[in-house]
Amino acid sequence: MLPNLKLQISNSAAAQLEKVLSRHPGKFLRITVMPGGCNGFEYSLKLDDASLPDDVTFSPTSTASVHVDEMSLDLIKGSELDYESDLIGAAFKLKNPNAATSCGCGNSFSV
Repeated sequence: MLPNLKLQISNSAAAQLEKVLSRHPGKFLRITVMPGGCNGFEYSLKLDDASLPDDVTFSPTSTASVHVDEMSLDLIKGSELDYESDLIGAAFKLKNPNAATSCGCGNSFSV
């Protein structure tokens, strides 16, 4: 696990992020928390190329970065970004210790 004060990024997530971003030069992963989903908030993970003034940047490797705006970071601070692969599929997952409840798919949560 790569240490970070507000967002942990697992080694598997860092490795997969590096693979994905190598195919998309100039892009980074953006994590945003928005109102919605079945529990009040939902995660959005997407590739982006435009930094925002309130972005906090996490760089798990020299060629990969994750940007999170300050408001979203307040809701996911202390979380771990992981990459999980199993028989059903593979995906980036946020393990959020601030979530009081979350849905079965793990894409929405409440605090």
